Amino acid sequence: MKIFSRTVGLFEENSYLVVDETTGDAVMIDPGDEPERLFEMLDESGATLRAIWLTHAHIDHIGAIEAIRRRHPVPVHLHPADRPVYDVQSFFAEAYGIPFEQPGPPDVQLEHQGTVSVGTLTFRVLHTPGHAPGHVVYHGNGVVLGGDLLFAGSVGRTDLPLANPAHMSDSLKLISTLPPETVVHPGHGDATTIGEELRSNPFLNGTANVRRDTH
Repeated sequence: MKIFSRTVGLFEENSYLVVDETTGDAVMIDPGDEPERLFEMLDESGATLRAIWLTHAHIDHIGAIEAIRRRHPVPVHLHPADRPVYDVQSFFAEAYGIPFEQPGPPDVQLEHQGTVSVGTLTFRVLHTPGHAPGHVVYHGNGVVLGGDLLFAGSVGRTDLPLANPAHMSDSLKLISTLPPETVVHPGHGDATTIGEELRSNPFLNGTANVRRDTH
């Protein structure tokens, strides 16, 4: 497995490309903006794009979907609880004057403890609401593709529409049970590990209350 990434857009969101080296198949996680840079990432990998997997539907995680799908008509995976978020992002973009193309409806509904695959690689879907009602993370092959649940030293915001601090606390407890060596690839900022965050992140190890962050 190889994981490529690009940090894109005004919100400096991390978009990922997970490649199964055995088959050359790939999936894109949270194509947030700057589609040309994401196409470059795909071309660099030499892989064939098979799907788009979303951790959640905030504007900075879905802004390049339509551009990607015009060139690569692949299915979009989203948890159904985030569909209300997904459907209104164009209104937020207009309100804040942010260029944005509202994507068409997602194709595949994710479910908690379900699985998704690309090539020979399989990941478990964990529903981790709090930052967004349908937020999920993808766990497998020694990594977590974590969206805006957990960052190096912090956590995702819970002051946004449909966010829920109590749900975030439960989701953090869930992710803290993963093996400490698990590498976390977050939606913003640098990669980390579950073990490092249990040692140093006050929002994961119980020494601080969940609060808003900047993403």
